[in-house]
Amino acid sequence: MSEKTRTKHRLHKPFLLYGVLIFSIGLVMYLAGILLVFPRYLLGLHATLDPLAHLLVWYSGAPILAGITLALFDLLFMFQHKKPDLPVRYEPIKRRRVTVALTAYNDEESIAGAVEDFLLHPLVERVIVVSNNSTDRTFGFAEAAGAITFNEPSQGYGRCVHRCLSEAAKYTDTEFVVLCEGDSTFRAYDIEKLLAYAPHADIVNGTRTVEPLRQYLTQLSTFIYYGNLFVGKLLEAKHLGLSTITDVGTTYKLCRRTALIDLLDKLNPAVNLEFNAHLLDTALSEGLVLLECPITFHPRIGLSKGGNVNNWRGLQVGSRMIVGLLSDWKRYA
Repeated sequence: MSEKTRTKHRLHKPFLLYGVLIFSIGLVMYLAGILLVFPRYLLGLHATLDPLAHLLVWYSGAPILAGITLALFDLLFMFQHKKPDLPVRYEPIKRRRVTVALTAYNDEESIAGAVEDFLLHPLVERVIVVSNNSTDRTFGFAEAAGAITFNEPSQGYGRCVHRCLSEAAKYTDTEFVVLCEGDSTFRAYDIEKLLAYAPHADIVNGTRTVEPLRQYLTQLSTFIYYGNLFVGKLLEAKHLGLSTITDVGTTYKLCRRTALIDLLDKLNPAVNLEFNAHLLDTALSEGLVLLECPITFHPRIGLSKGGNVNNWRGLQVGSRMIVGLLSDWKRYA
């Protein structure tokens, strides 16, 4: 995609994104006003809460109507200007080999098995492990299992992922970089599926939202599952007509090396647990083609340290993702 087309895309306002968020605020106001019926009647707080309940219910109509109006304006009038009139992309794969880069932080229980799983895959040229200054034996176990190991001393998920992608992109003998985690939540056999989508895209994002492919007992709780889906649809609304997105929190993705080299300079490693959303948002802003591919998702080995430790952490990360989408990640600058 040309630089002229990329610039033109960035000038479009994401009215659908604003509309969905404003509508959601109005809906929350309405529900809050309705739910106040319980303390009002059960605790006899009519004098205190009746005016607040009436205010919330009455004025919730304004953001609801404004949100619907913005969304319809984007969908009915602006959509034709946002979706590029381009043929379906198809770039044949020249060499079906990939470099795998695994993030790791105190994953001594799982890292050796994860490295071995990927090394045994016939399409994997090498496995890189970037330990984010782990305090256990992760680094040594990864090296003993056959990985090329690096230590990223600056703490943070974004810094670890950025280092993974940077190191992997240095290898010119592989056309693609596969980013994944070292906690055994993902499997090497899904590389085949990611590569099947590769001729059509610059980035193939693995989505964990297909139920038959997601094991029941994982760290992806029901709340985090639907919260992740909601933020994914906000990102899709921001880049209306450019992609279909259902999973902004997944690490597992395949990146075309040539596209990755240009993208890395645009990414900010200071973005922490929200980095995957930042990466996808920036890629779309830069005109890269993003597709999603269903992948399997399994219970992690060891303790979770990311954004899905619990629902409260998930809410915090999701909220920061939304702020990042609205501010173009300027708060991290």
